[in-house]
Amino acid sequence: MPSHFSAAKDVPDLAGKVILYFASANASSVSSLTFITGGNAGIGAATVRGLALHHPACIYLCARKVSAAETLIKDIHNTSPKANIRPLQLDLASFDSVRRCADEFNRASDRLDILFLNAGISATAPALTTDGYESQFGVNHMGHALLAQLLLPKMLATKRQYPEADLRIHATASLVGVKSFVPKKGIDVSDIHNPDAFDSGLVRYGHSKLANILFARKIALLYPDVHSTSSHPGVVKSELIGKAKAQNPWLSRLLAPIIWWMGVTTEEGAKTQLWCTTASTKEVKNGKFYLPIGVLTDDNKHVLNPALADELWEWTTNELAKHGGLGWPASGSR
Repeated sequence: MPSHFSAAKDVPDLAGKVILYFASANASSVSSLTFITGGNAGIGAATVRGLALHHPACIYLCARKVSAAETLIKDIHNTSPKANIRPLQLDLASFDSVRRCADEFNRASDRLDILFLNAGISATAPALTTDGYESQFGVNHMGHALLAQLLLPKMLATKRQYPEADLRIHATASLVGVKSFVPKKGIDVSDIHNPDAFDSGLVRYGHSKLANILFARKIALLYPDVHSTSSHPGVVKSELIGKAKAQNPWLSRLLAPIIWWMGVTTEEGAKTQLWCTTASTKEVKNGKFYLPIGVLTDDNKHVLNPALADELWEWTTNELAKHGGLGWPASGSR
């Protein structure tokens, strides 16, 4: 168990890798690339900082506002001046925005090694996405699912062109998705177009996070060449205080000292997803859900239910098809 994991010391050389991340390897002629959703704040920013220390060929940093990504990139260059980080505009609440982002990336890069599905919303007022889904499920699951569908062909092509490529997909989930705050059925899409589904913002959030875990498991089963995991980052104090303030400013002032004492820093919160995407696949088990840092948890009836994962996958595929989704690529596994 990597309890003393350090982003600076334990992440290997990422030379050649291309990474995609959304903001809320050995050096050679081969470049590795990362795509990050949700990377301009919180654990996302800390993750990007950790990756930038290890010389990836390029990090694509997605954010709803490009200016936010550019601000972070400028700050990272103070400590990693040679880091190649490029901003992309992405709003996961809009399928059109997801398609534009994927198209821009696919035109710009000939490979993709690591895809972080990190972005997410919680503690928000009841709302629908642009395409009519309950907002937390729509952003946290549906937007990421379409992005993965559009980028998986690039990842599989990377493996064909560079057989040594170590492909990873990682979804940032939450213990809320495996504990009390989920529908009784686990995944329940019967009321998914109702902004106030389940009459509870916490259940709506837990519902979306369980979907993240099941989605990562299904990717691992269908695409064995792509090492796919999910994790709970821990109770990140700065993010939790911000969410409490959004829900109830008065109560947040009372709870802030307790949260600050119990929670972890954004740097600590980023460690599990950094470990999941860079540690040896002998340590990181494909399709699994991890707690900090690298603690495997497999004791939940919903997480362990393959039928539930199958149902979510089929439903998601059909819904994406209604909005122009092209379907999932063949695995290409040899």
